[in-house]
Amino acid sequence: MDSCAAVEKEVEKVINKFSAINDHSQRIIGDVISLIEKLRSSIAEGNPDSKVTAGQVDVLNEALSKTKDKLHRLTTEHRDLHGTVSKVGKAIDRNFVADFTATSRTDVFQTERNVMLLNKIMAQHFYRQGMDDVADALIKESGLPAEDIMPEPYAELHRIWEAIHTGNLAPALDWAARYSAELDARNSTLEFKLHRLAFMQILNGGVQAQTDAIAYARSNFAKFVRRFEKDIQILMGTLIYLQIGIHNSPYKYLTAPEMWIETADVFLKDACQLLGINKDSPLSVIVNAGCTALPALLNLKQVMMSRQVTGIWNGRDELPIEIELEPDNRFHSIFACPILRQQSSEDNPPMKLLCGHVISRDALNKLSNGPILKCPYCPMEQCPSDAKLIYF
Repeated sequence: MDSCAAVEKEVEKVINKFSAINDHSQRIIGDVISLIEKLRSSIAEGNPDSKVTAGQVDVLNEALSKTKDKLHRLTTEHRDLHGTVSKVGKAIDRNFVADFTATSRTDVFQTERNVMLLNKIMAQHFYRQGMDDVADALIKESGLPAEDIMPEPYAELHRIWEAIHTGNLAPALDWAARYSAELDARNSTLEFKLHRLAFMQILNGGVQAQTDAIAYARSNFAKFVRRFEKDIQILMGTLIYLQIGIHNSPYKYLTAPEMWIETADVFLKDACQLLGINKDSPLSVIVNAGCTALPALLNLKQVMMSRQVTGIWNGRDELPIEIELEPDNRFHSIFACPILRQQSSEDNPPMKLLCGHVISRDALNKLSNGPILKCPYCPMEQCPSDAKLIYF
């Protein structure tokens, strides 16, 4: 955040200076135009067939000199602006790291299998974003088996999500009607919010749309009375203000763009939960998690380089430090050994003892005394080979 604040400070200086130069330039150009207009009027007052007098020549030279001086000052101020702009670039270079190769492993994508996996999640991401043509081109050019990357249900969801943002509720209402029972079972508010938007959309037609709005409410709001009685009463209250316009009433918030954005997000969240898919694509999750981890890894890399211990990180499949991610980025249970206080991994998985207590494999090996293992939590003695591997 300190780095962003430092760059933002320089950007504000540029904006302030640009605004000042712009205002000053407008005044200078206005003065020049006014001077030239007066000069032209003065010359026009004379006889068009007569020669320019010495006095008029002096006035003309004076006007040209003032114009040249003003434009020179304008050019100088504009030149000074370039120096202020260049400081923004220097601030970015000073506060941000442009080279991230120190925290990357170039050998990861040297195998054909890993390259295919990368192309696969990229194609899936494009399908999720509704960019079917880009995904199809990637599959064709990379040689991916098309049957392994069929467009996910998310492609349809994304198109419906975009339609809501453009004011088209028909696809979302059709989808909600198909899954109405499942949405009710989950106590979802999606279907009501979609009908609320549709009702307000009808009311935008003014007084002449009142009959249609009432008919729509009678057809679609009856099933929501038990859960949304208060909200439906509020919607009925909007009919009173049709004469002056909903935007001039206490209910104008119902027509705000935020209502559409909120409903679109609720649709995406509830639909993904209902279909058992993640709201975000694997690629976006990976990129966001990487952006979160990058500052800490860069700082760690600098410390390791200063102490000349960079080799301990090379070739390992796990990070040297723990990165705290948001709860939304936690997709599976995590086991931390209560003895060694280390998170389990493929090389050090959790092991269940006969007594039911669970420790890591490394702890199991360290606590074993030949063929006998005494549980660290209870007095039961057992054979280390009786421990069972647990999969999370």
